[in-house]
Amino acid sequence: MSTISRRAMTALIAAALLPGVMSGTGLAADKPKEIRIDWATYNPVSIVLKQQGLLEKEFAKDGINVVWVQSAGSNKALEFLNAGSIDFGSTAGSAALVAKINGNPIKSIYVYSRPEWTALVTGKDSKIATVADLKGKRVAVTRGTDPHIFLVRALLDAGLKQSDITPVLLQHADGKTALIRGDVDAWAGLDPMMAQAEVEEGARLFYRKPEANTWGILNVREQFLKDHPDLVRRVLAVYEDARKYSVANYDEVKKAFIGVTKLPEAVVDKQLKERTELTHSRIGAPQRDSILAAGLALQQAGVIAGTVDVKATLDQLIDDQVPLPTN
Repeated sequence: MSTISRRAMTALIAAALLPGVMSGTGLAADKPKEIRIDWATYNPVSIVLKQQGLLEKEFAKDGINVVWVQSAGSNKALEFLNAGSIDFGSTAGSAALVAKINGNPIKSIYVYSRPEWTALVTGKDSKIATVADLKGKRVAVTRGTDPHIFLVRALLDAGLKQSDITPVLLQHADGKTALIRGDVDAWAGLDPMMAQAEVEEGARLFYRKPEANTWGILNVREQFLKDHPDLVRRVLAVYEDARKYSVANYDEVKKAFIGVTKLPEAVVDKQLKERTELTHSRIGAPQRDSILAAGLALQQAGVIAGTVDVKATLDQLIDDQVPLPTN
């Protein structure tokens, strides 16, 4: 071997040993120091996951810390993902689609619930009985969430436009407070605040449509998935363990939920027993169809530009190739 060849070979070997040169090698130096993930009261599996320290146990051997961040709504989870302040975030499928259309670099990878977590709500003494009665009324809503999208679709079905109401933009908990105080006429609600208003204040869910509630979806930053596919797989495996545990141990889920929210049992039972199903995990045709229907309705309502290819964007959003443990 010539001197030049020996030098070239030495340089190649040295380069290969440098951290981060060979992408996807799984070298310890390539791993992040922490995984940042959200929890939310609209995602009971995340509460179990956090309360039991399952991710901490999984990644302790790697020296990777787990950092928990609360999301107050899909809009907040999506803001955190877009800013890179979390790696995994819980949202509604429809909210994730709208965020993707608006350039948020995320992938939807897992189903954590099939909820009926939103409806249109009014006060116990209100004369509002139908969506058509909302014309000219003040409606509290959190922009960029499933309740917002649910409201837009309900107005569309009733032959109304967004301009036919006065939207009052508030985060979910503040929307509930505004309704109870009488500051607004109606509210596009979200559990558990919606269940609380119903049980404790006599609020009425005057418009319900369970099939228009899009699925609870876990999203990951695209770059994190690209850089650390094995870590994403391991996070989902632990998430799946927590989901199965939640299905089999309702009383423990309820206890953990009450511990976080301080809500009474009647409120928690209404959300978790009556309006939350945790028997799904993979993103498949039902989830795709539900999210696509929401996207097309928003496009018809003028919320999404007519030039957007909604189906193509949905295909870009969903990554169903991350393997889950077999049932």
